Amino acid sequence: MNRTQDVQGTTAEGGVGVGPERPGVAEGAAAREPGATNAVAPRGRKVTREAVTRLLFVAPAGLFLVLFFGYPVVKNITMSLQDYTTKTFFTGEAPWVGLANYATVVNSNLFGPAMVNTALFTIGSIAGQFVIGLALACFFRRRFPLSNFLRAMLLLPWLLPLIVSSATWRSILDQDSGILNQFLTSLGIISQPVPWLTSPTVALIAVVMVNIWVGIPFNVTIIYGGLQDIPDELYEAAALDGATGWRAFRHITWPNLQPVVSVVLVLGVVYTIKVLDIILGLTNGGPANATQTLSIRSYQESFTNFEFGVGAAFSNILILISLVFAVIYLRANRRAVDE
Repeated sequence: MNRTQDVQGTTAEGGVGVGPERPGVAEGAAAREPGATNAVAPRGRKVTREAVTRLLFVAPAGLFLVLFFGYPVVKNITMSLQDYTTKTFFTGEAPWVGLANYATVVNSNLFGPAMVNTALFTIGSIAGQFVIGLALACFFRRRFPLSNFLRAMLLLPWLLPLIVSSATWRSILDQDSGILNQFLTSLGIISQPVPWLTSPTVALIAVVMVNIWVGIPFNVTIIYGGLQDIPDELYEAAALDGATGWRAFRHITWPNLQPVVSVVLVLGVVYTIKVLDIILGLTNGGPANATQTLSIRSYQESFTNFEFGVGAAFSNILILISLVFAVIYLRANRRAVDE
């Protein structure tokens, strides 16, 4: 009787209740209190706030891509399916013609030569840029006086606007007063001035040479960065086994450099296949259409012949080719990162 009264008295006074205190009861009671729900709510608001913050950071980039990449691509595809001429700018009428513009492009007499010239220009430029860039990157891997200054000077062709570079090279390659012909004549290499920009058999070679000059800094920079990631201990261990020079390059440098090489080559193709400024400034697609490429055809059809639909079709074919190499680049880049 006394024990029951004690328990009831304790309960009546707002005590603990029947039995000893159990773990979790206090936490459960606290969780049921009105203020406990507010402890979870701020966490939910915090996650929402972080998501909004991330969205705000990504939104400008997404808006930029939509306005300056998405819209032009969609507009270009639309124009290629229309009879879009200068009249359209005044009347707003652009009749749909379907794939007629693409048929005009494929049946054009210049489509085949433009495709061949684009391939030759791209392959020649990439091969020259990569070989010279790789040689210079390996050369600058060795420390010597003024090495940093010379590497910085190599970036100059890459920093100049392409139209400025093409204008400069146009004067250098001039047949009568160009410094290149004068230099080669003084060395006895040639007896007659070479028509670098006026001969159909030489013009494409000249354009490729200029583009190689422009692209060397990019290749040197990327490949030199890849060389810095190769540990010196590998070369030291190989030297103990007698592997130096070419053997060290073959068994150490090249295998470790392959992920970088794949990225450089594919990215170089994407950049080179759409070059317009250099060809436009040097030859404008001539002489006798010897330097006509897909980018030049697109430009001339749009802004010389004012056939914007046909020009858009040319550029869409070029975009499709670039897209294929872009996919290859992304896969190569992912493989390089995984390795």
